[in-house]
Amino acid sequence: MADRFISALDATLKTLTTGFGHASRPNPGRGLVDNLDSQEQKDVIGLMRVNHTGEVCAQALYAGQALFARDAKVRAQMQHSADEEVDHLVWCAERLEALDGKPSRLNPLFYAASFALGAGAALASDKISLGFVHATEENVEAHLDDHLERIPESAQASRAVIEQMKKDEIEHGQAALEQGGEILPAPIRKGMKAVAKLMTASAYRI
Repeated sequence: MADRFISALDATLKTLTTGFGHASRPNPGRGLVDNLDSQEQKDVIGLMRVNHTGEVCAQALYAGQALFARDAKVRAQMQHSADEEVDHLVWCAERLEALDGKPSRLNPLFYAASFALGAGAALASDKISLGFVHATEENVEAHLDDHLERIPESAQASRAVIEQMKKDEIEHGQAALEQGGEILPAPIRKGMKAVAKLMTASAYRI
């Protein structure tokens, strides 16, 4: 458990600073460009900031869940998904930098809240924890679909990143079910959607 606490602390420090490492896969937007006017660029920056914050939350959720997961296989799955989410975190940060945008100043707050949620789900049971992953990835997939509708076709680099992220999120959600996750009751999933909307609205602006 001591090792897990140290690992969770390390993940926290890396996620909330520029030291979260390098992506294990090439950026899907490499070699592509976003040709945008000033208003389009402002909107895309806001959307990519939301995506970056979402990946910060994902790292926190997986860290909290891995810390208290009972089954070693479940813990390993959480770590695998978290490693792939690091790619997303790096890609979003790279897109923000290319667009002259900044990450959300609320990221530490969102990280703390997400870590607590992940830890609470894991303490309840591994099945609930995995179900929480599935429900979270459903929400992420929905908001990525919304972003793809909003972002102009000329934003080729940003669209490529979002499309790959969507593919990975679907796989993470499915893997959680295959590991034995339970589909959460509708009221809980509704509440999660409401919280996700609050996060996206805040991160877009701040």
